[in-house]
Order: sequence, then C-alpha cells, then structure tokens
Amino acid sequence: MAGTVRHAKLESRTARSRLKRGRQPHWRALVPGRVHLGYQCWKGDPAGRWLLRRYIGRTANFTKYTTLTMARADDAERANGTTILSFEQAEARARTLVDTPAGPIHRLTVGDAFNRYVEFKRSRGQPVADLLSRGRAHILPQLGDLVVVELTAEVLRRWLATMAVAPAQTRPKNGRPQFQPEPENDEDIRRRRASANRVLTMLKAALNHAFDEGHVTNRDAWGRKLKPFHDVEVARVRYLSVAEAQRLINACDTEFRPLVRAALMTGCRYGELARLQVADLNADAGTVTIRKSKSGKARHVVLTDEGRAFFGALCAGRDGHELLLRHANGDPWKKSEQGRPMQEAVTRAKITPALSFHALRHTWASLSIMAGMPMMVAARNLGHRDTRMIERHYGHLAPSFVAEAIRANAPQFGFRADPRVTPLRRRR
Repeated sequence: MAGTVRHAKLESRTARSRLKRGRQPHWRALVPGRVHLGYQCWKGDPAGRWLLRRYIGRTANFTKYTTLTMARADDAERANGTTILSFEQAEARARTLVDTPAGPIHRLTVGDAFNRYVEFKRSRGQPVADLLSRGRAHILPQLGDLVVVELTAEVLRRWLATMAVAPAQTRPKNGRPQFQPEPENDEDIRRRRASANRVLTMLKAALNHAFDEGHVTNRDAWGRKLKPFHDVEVARVRYLSVAEAQRLINACDTEFRPLVRAALMTGCRYGELARLQVADLNADAGTVTIRKSKSGKARHVVLTDEGRAFFGALCAGRDGHELLLRHANGDPWKKSEQGRPMQEAVTRAKITPALSFHALRHTWASLSIMAGMPMMVAARNLGHRDTRMIERHYGHLAPSFVAEAIRANAPQFGFRADPRVTPLRRRR
C-alpha cells in the first residue's frame, strides 16, 4: 500500500503562493493512499499546474504511480474551466477522471495531447511560438480530432506525404492563410520535405509526452514505424563576404545599422539581440550575456576587440536596465520588425540573391569556420549543445587535411585557356 501524503493547502492563490516552488509537487489526498490532487510550480513561473496521481501497484522496492497533468492553475489568470482551473474545478476534474478511467484518459485526442505539450513547455519556461504556429497550420486541422490510441503509421505517413507536397504557407492576411507557389524544382521539394520533418518532430514530441504522462501505453505508430524524409536537411547556406557585409552596413538606415552590426559581430538571433540590456555587457570579460535563447538556456557570447569597442560605445552613459538596441524613439524592436528594413538595405547594397536577417548569423559562423575557428568554440558561441549543427551546415567550409591533400597531390594537367576564345556578348 502507498505511504501517507502530507495534506497540502491548495484551496486559494494565497495558500499556494506560500508553497515551495520547484520540481517536487505538493499533494492533497482525494482517496488516501490511492488518488492525490497535486500542485506544482517551477521557479520563475507565474502560474503552477494541477496534477492527478493514481496508485497502480507496489514492488519490493517502491510504490508505482501514474501522474497526469490536467491544466494550469488560476494563479495569474482567471479560471476558464478548460485550460485554466481553480482548486474546485481541478478537484472536480480529478474525481471525474478517477470515476471514468476508460473515458477521458484513453480517448485523448491529438489536439488534447498537443495542447498539453504546449502547456508543459510553457511551464518549463521554453518558447512555444514556433510550435503553436506550425501546429495550428499543419497538425490540428488534419489530426486534431483523431484519438491518439487509434493512430496508425499509415495514417501518419499519408499526413506527412500530403504536407510535403502542399504549397508552403506564409503569414495570414485578414485571418486567411496565404500560400506560396507549389514546389516545382528539386530545391523546392527539398525545402518542403525539410519543413515537413520539423513538423513531424513537433508531433512526435507531443505524442511522446502523452506516452510519458501515462495517457497511452504504446507508441509504435509514431515511433519506430514512422520515418522522416532522408537527406533533406543539408541546404546551401547563404552568407556574406566581408565586402558584402560592409556594403550592407553602409546601406542600412541609421536606426537599423546598430542591429545589423551587432548580429554580424555576435552571430546572435534577432530575438536575442532585441532583448539585450545594457547590463548584459561585461566589458571586462568582453562578453554579452544572452539570458534567454531559443533553447531557453543562457549563454555568454565572446566578442572580438572590435565587438567590445562597438558594444562599449552603445552602453556608454546608459542605465543597466535599458535595452541595448532600440528604435531612435526608445521603443523596443518587436517581433518581425527587422524584415522590411533588412530587405531595403539589401536592395540598396545590390546584394543578390536577397537574404534575410538570419543570414547574418550564418555569416558570422561561416567566416569564423573558414578562418580556422574550432567547431566546438563556434557552437558554444552560437548556443548549440554540440557540433552537429555546425558540422551539418558549415563543416564543408572548415580547412581540412582532405582538401589540402587533394590540392597538393591530385594530378595537374597544365591546361590553359585559349587566348583566342572570347565570351560572346549578349545582344542589347
């Protein structure tokens, strides 16, 4: 039989605010030794979440429970009865789930699993914007109403194949989705398959979370039986030469130019740069601190002497809490505001083919690797956990003994261009 659980006070927001935050939930027994309503709130999270824990057996060494995340608590927002629950609503839902064990848990839909996964990532302080955008466009409309335990590999393979040949979606206008032309050449097909793989990864993560939470007992349909498209992730990385980068900076307007220079000197993403504060510069160490990256983890970006001087000039005489990079009127750079000024600067600088702001990150990485920077060093400055992404996209740029050996030892035939042959001029 399961041991006793301390009776935590969970009824009010005030009572819950006094509880210790962290990994360990606080439990309240609904059926002593069998069923417990739990509350968990991570450090730094404004709101906690409601858990349901049920006793399922005992071995010689430990007691076995299954734990289910039900919804977020009404710590910061008013309860709505579905995704945000008060204590009374959480208790009622827990008792309903216990009374009908074959109902809500085993009839979990893909949409429910996706929403629970989004809430889980939010509770951990991880970004969910891209997950929500792709999920609402590609997962929920086609799969949202399907029951997870009834999914088959065949259904998911058809969904993946259909998504890979469909036109890519762009930002909606007036609430209606916009589409690019259908894939025509090999590069278009590769890009659509690579995008489909990313959505598949998100779907698998949501379904695996449902499996880990005990909602389903088998994941063969999306596990070993469902494979992504192969050999579609390696793309030609567009980056600027030093001369092109200088032209681009000169072509930027005065308000946008510091943002471009900061990206070229750090390799940071637009969102990371937009959140930088003056206090994030450590002039003595020559670093800037990215407090929240794409992965949710902080990192320290090492600057060159040129970068240290640039950031030092930006910070001179300013308070530590001020945004380091901002509009001329003091407003912050908001989401997607970099797109238009970047395209205008690229046009004025006559850089073809055109590139996005994210290509500045590729520029820092590519030029650094070509100059001989070790891949692990570049990976850490860019915020990658290991060198896999660096090797995939920039490995061919690194000086290697293979390239040196071929250029030194491969046969030389002494072919020379015929000086009598001149290229034809295009008629005007």
